Amino acid sequence: MAVLNKIRQRSLVLILVIAMALFAFVIGDLFKNSDALSGGNQDVIATINGKNINRTDFQQKVKNYQDRSGGRQTSTQAMNAIYNQELRKILLETEFEELGLVVEIDEMRDLLKTSFSSYPEFQDENGQFDVNRLNAFIANLKDLNGETAPLGNFMVNYESWANNEQTIASNAVQQSYYNLIKAGIGTTITEAEDDYFGDAKTVDVRYVQIPYMSIADSLVKVSKSDVKEYIKDNEDEFKVDASRELVYVEFKEEASTADEDKIKVDLLGLKSDRLEYNDSSKNTDTIPGFDNANDIEEFVNYYSDIKYSDAFLREAQLPGVAKDSLMKLKVGDYYGPYKDGEYYKLSKLVEVKQLPDSVKVRHILIPYVGGQRADASVTKTPEEAKKTADSILAEIKTGRKRFIDLLELSSDKVSNEQDGEIEFAYNAGMAPEFKAYAFDNKVGDVDVVGTSFGYHVIEVLEQKSLNKTYKLATIADKIEPSEQTLQDVFNKMSKFEIAAKEADFNELAKERELTVKPITFKELDENIPGLGSQREIVRWAFEEDTDVNDYKNFPISGFGFVVVKLVEKNEEGLMSVEDASITALPEIRKQKKALLIREKITATTVNEIASNQGQSPRTAAALTIKNTTLSGAGVEPKVVGAAFGIAEGGTSKPINGDRGVYVVEVTKINDATTLDNYNAIINRLNNEIRNTVQSKVYKALENAADIEDNRAKTVY
Repeated sequence: MAVLNKIRQRSLVLILVIAMALFAFVIGDLFKNSDALSGGNQDVIATINGKNINRTDFQQKVKNYQDRSGGRQTSTQAMNAIYNQELRKILLETEFEELGLVVEIDEMRDLLKTSFSSYPEFQDENGQFDVNRLNAFIANLKDLNGETAPLGNFMVNYESWANNEQTIASNAVQQSYYNLIKAGIGTTITEAEDDYFGDAKTVDVRYVQIPYMSIADSLVKVSKSDVKEYIKDNEDEFKVDASRELVYVEFKEEASTADEDKIKVDLLGLKSDRLEYNDSSKNTDTIPGFDNANDIEEFVNYYSDIKYSDAFLREAQLPGVAKDSLMKLKVGDYYGPYKDGEYYKLSKLVEVKQLPDSVKVRHILIPYVGGQRADASVTKTPEEAKKTADSILAEIKTGRKRFIDLLELSSDKVSNEQDGEIEFAYNAGMAPEFKAYAFDNKVGDVDVVGTSFGYHVIEVLEQKSLNKTYKLATIADKIEPSEQTLQDVFNKMSKFEIAAKEADFNELAKERELTVKPITFKELDENIPGLGSQREIVRWAFEEDTDVNDYKNFPISGFGFVVVKLVEKNEEGLMSVEDASITALPEIRKQKKALLIREKITATTVNEIASNQGQSPRTAAALTIKNTTLSGAGVEPKVVGAAFGIAEGGTSKPINGDRGVYVVEVTKINDATTLDNYNAIINRLNNEIRNTVQSKVYKALENAADIEDNRAKTVY
């Protein structure tokens, strides 16, 4: 009984232990996933004015976008593009809903008429748009249950049609919205007058400039408090997004000298026959080398990283690094191994031939359905087109018909106007099969040649500028690091990472002759110069658990490894005093120098001030309020603006300009004649303003929106 009680007691303890472990597991998971505590949602990419962008839908749109781009967009570029697209859609739709802007059924039919009136499917026998045919087409799409139907040159189903209707409606509502805004915008006569006089009214001035550079920087002390005050007064200029500063060193997986030497030895070893034991026959077989290969093309394709080319190469087409040596070879001789880009190559001269640089041919083209540039009138299959071309060739060869008499059968109407003749150089962009026949055969030869356009009956009429050409058999071996080299690079990286625990990162890199590279990026950035898209590094740098001075290695595809160290965390807000000083210091010095210069100005006329300050008075004629360039001083908007507030003959107080302190005397005011009518200016200004409405309105909506952007925490 006592034993039973002990078991029961231990069972109770075991249950408590298990319960505590489960509790710890749940709590731990909650802390791992901060969203569980904060109420965030990993399924929401962003929330804009209370509307969510769903993760699943968003990722599908990103995938579709990348598919359409043919892989030319990185995942980050695609995500940003779709985010901006969704942001714009939600911001505008919110406005449309508040304003009650919608497209009614009758208006939708008018929009569809505008969009599709040229389609024969929706026209009656008189070529007029027939709404009944449109309705019947839409009803038919519904009945097809997802199957497609032809419309013009496209195949559409009901879903794609509905999406297109939605796009048309959305564009119409958007246009109505912007039209409403444009209708409420106009230019007043006063604004037109200001614009006119801004060009027409001018002033002539004399002025003196006391440059800021006349006071040495060393005489002006700028404190941290000065910088802080400047940042406070100019907050918009110093607002920054959150960023991270890293340094990193590279460990490239590059072929060593030993690797390259082995590649060269292996290439040379392919020249001679070799003996190889055959497990099946239990005999030693002789494997032909490059010297005795019966099928050169097969041999090259088996051993080379670049497929065999049967083409004859002109001098300009030979590899630049080996051109002179290759041109001196005799047929059967080798050159190499030689380094050409990322390959070592061994080339054998197979044949030398005199070939033309340009040719003239005539041809008859018989296209087939699906061929390049084949229009709707083409009905022949490839087999039928070939049969027709063969029959034309037979007619020509038997002499029953002349080539030129059969040109009416050709679909190439452009060349038909020139008796079917085409003249082109070897470097011209022609179908490769067409070009090969024209250059590799003799004058007078005629045959059928197939290309992506169809089947051609080609006759070689003329060949010009015969030059020596070379056919090479080249075995190319890509220069890649060996397994041993890859292991050495990994070991080197690992040893550096281990040593960095105890040593200074920069000093350690210097000892090991590694270059430390700095990089600063924001949370949604992806590219690191020289390394390409590296979202993993960016994500690691912004993780809450990553602290300043933490470091980590990252594998880089096709490159090797990097070891990165987090140097500084810069949170969203205003720049630090240190970072802001780069911009703020010169401006603060200008302000302090301006005070010192003003204290030294005691005279009241331009001539006296110039004399007292060791400067020369200058003149500037025909200044306009729109052109802020002051002759002899550069762009000085404050100085030019002040000149238009001074009466003729008057002199200004000291003015703090961009390059110095100025005193200006207005010598003459050239008033402009008032216009009788300002309508032309009003119309021009109206157009200028309305052309900017769309971008400015959208920017205003974006600035006013309540946006919670979770991209960096969800999809990136």
